[in-house]
Amino acid sequence: MHKLAVRFWSIIFIAIGLAIFAHKVFQLGMPITPDATAETWTIQARLAFTGNGRNIKASMSIPNITPGYIKIDEHYISGDFGLNAKVSGDNKTAEWAKRKARGQQTLYYRTTLTRSKVATNWTEVPVYPKAPEFFEPYSTAVDKIIEDVRSQSADTASFTYELIAQLRSSSGNENIALIKDLARTDEQFANLITKLLSVAHIPTRKLWIVELTDAANDIIPQILIQAYNGERWLTFNPKSGVSGIPANHLIWKIGSGPLYKLKGGDAAEIKFSATRSFIELLEVAKLAAKEKGSVLGKFTLFSLPVHSQNTFSLILMVPLGAVLVVFMRTFIGVQTFGTFMPILIAVAFRETQLLWGIVLFTVIVFVGLLIRLYLERLRLLLIPRLAAILVIVVILMLLISFTTSQLGLDRLLSISLFPMVILAMTIERMSITWEENGGQTAIIQGLGSLLVACLGYLIMTNQHLNYLMFAFPEFLLAILGICIWMGRYTGYRVSELFRFRDIKTST
Repeated sequence: MHKLAVRFWSIIFIAIGLAIFAHKVFQLGMPITPDATAETWTIQARLAFTGNGRNIKASMSIPNITPGYIKIDEHYISGDFGLNAKVSGDNKTAEWAKRKARGQQTLYYRTTLTRSKVATNWTEVPVYPKAPEFFEPYSTAVDKIIEDVRSQSADTASFTYELIAQLRSSSGNENIALIKDLARTDEQFANLITKLLSVAHIPTRKLWIVELTDAANDIIPQILIQAYNGERWLTFNPKSGVSGIPANHLIWKIGSGPLYKLKGGDAAEIKFSATRSFIELLEVAKLAAKEKGSVLGKFTLFSLPVHSQNTFSLILMVPLGAVLVVFMRTFIGVQTFGTFMPILIAVAFRETQLLWGIVLFTVIVFVGLLIRLYLERLRLLLIPRLAAILVIVVILMLLISFTTSQLGLDRLLSISLFPMVILAMTIERMSITWEENGGQTAIIQGLGSLLVACLGYLIMTNQHLNYLMFAFPEFLLAILGICIWMGRYTGYRVSELFRFRDIKTST
């Protein structure tokens, strides 16, 4: 009876998952490979603030002119706020309004872009600026700097580059040192450059750019400078003087002023997230689902906020790791410390990379085991002993981080992502196994845990599997059916076949 129930539910779950997958692929046209579409980027700005019961007016600068990219679509998530999007020159602004808003409020702007070779036309033609005033002793220093830069340049481009180079140099020039005291932050430094260019009667403006990177939250906008040479705008990085807009960067705002404004609220904060997506074919699939009256095509993880997409991109790979653990322990007979501890270690390996992750895991567990064997002599109770091991693990992680930082091994700084409690429990379990069953069993289980963690890392970092799980989450039903089916297996494991091969030979 139980076997029939297990087979029934296994077949049902696997069949439902595969049926939904087949419907999406063959009926709605969803791609099964991530390279089936052109590379697209979805970038989201999240403006959060607290309403205090007064009328709210919030505005946010949003992309308008996007060199190197073309917009596929854009969305505003406004809730019950009124929305007005307006274009002014090269800029575009989204304005929200609401009466008597209270509590936490969140507004979203999201746009999807793809690469384009269409030339950018800057519409704004600047007016040559009046020279800003500097008080002494800064005025004399500015005049001297402009004179030196002009003598070592031939046009607007070379003048701007030379100015940035002199301001960034540490040659001991007293005038440069005096002027640099006016700029303590990157934004202040960019403002200083624009003022000095205005002294030379060169029209300037700032660009706010956002990096387009895969699965990134809390992206910090950067500032570039544009100088007008009488024919076109020239772009420079104020940190390096390098000309041009860097690759994989989107212009978010042009000109001075903040990225957002808020009236009637408090504690405003803006955050940027970006991810690579496959919006083109998915949009086609949505249209096909609408025409066919299909409900399945409307529910997709790509419609979630970007930061949620990044989270589920990792979470959806964990069930694959769970299936691996079930297979390795049930069918192969690999012994591990804990049931799903190797998968947690594999998640940490995603950040440290496999080789360094193995080294760090081995070093921490080995040193922790030596200290644990000494603590055994102190006859401590279980809970205080575990707490002591946890503290020791943290100390080891700090020492390794400090040491690798001094050696310039930045990759090892991600050791902080290792699950500390799991490492502490691993050390405790390994020491107990060593005492009760001997060192050979403890080492075998430790190597088994490391082996499963390595295999889990290879599975969880596979880009194709990651895409399939994210685009087709119905595979979770198929995985559930597989786990139920494997749960009734009571036959020999592969390791047992080797273990009892002498008995088979003798019989």
